[in-house]
Amino acid sequence: MELKVNIPTKLSELSLQQYSKYLEMITQYDQMKDETKNPDVFYMLKTLEIFCGINYEDGLKIRLQDVRKIVNKIEELLSQKPDLVRTFQVGDTEFGFIPKLDDMTFGEYIDIDTNLGNWNNMHKAIAVLYRPIKKKSGDKYLIEEYRGDVYHEAMKHTPLDAVLSSLVFFYHLGIDLSNAMTKYLEEASQTDLERYKTLEGSGVGINRCIRLLRETLQDLRI
Repeated sequence: MELKVNIPTKLSELSLQQYSKYLEMITQYDQMKDETKNPDVFYMLKTLEIFCGINYEDGLKIRLQDVRKIVNKIEELLSQKPDLVRTFQVGDTEFGFIPKLDDMTFGEYIDIDTNLGNWNNMHKAIAVLYRPIKKKSGDKYLIEEYRGDVYHEAMKHTPLDAVLSSLVFFYHLGIDLSNAMTKYLEEASQTDLERYKTLEGSGVGINRCIRLLRETLQDLRI
């Protein structure tokens, strides 16, 4: 019986949910290296399963050289550094990147700060950065107000190029914000300094967000 394999050709064909599963598998793979003679077999077959929908048993029926080619192709996709993806489609809904990050509410920032760095919860952070588009004219659009967990499940299907590009964008933006904050604090009053220290001590602060993003992007080699 001939086995048909759907091989992704673009980063946008992969989803956040798939990538989260892939990262979990990588953790298992690293743990197996000292315990199993052929951990690469596990890695290749699980990569096929996650990104191509080929179960373990069917994966064993594919020629070794073909498996290696497919896995190499997927690894090439995962190493890409995409430009910021402004809009994407999930089902019948079009989502758009938040047009004005300056208008982000404190609650939205907390949800990003809380969930960045944890790939099991990354969809919750993405739900802040991308919202359903309610009105669009050319390249300009208006997005819905943030509504907490309403779109958390949908965001698990966010195209991976949108996820990775938004993380890179937000990381560089965070550096700019941090530099601006440093300049501000040099001229700040004692009251402002105490307020800033309180926020940092509670774990809510742009520096913590930048650190989490840096660690995440280093792990992704982006």
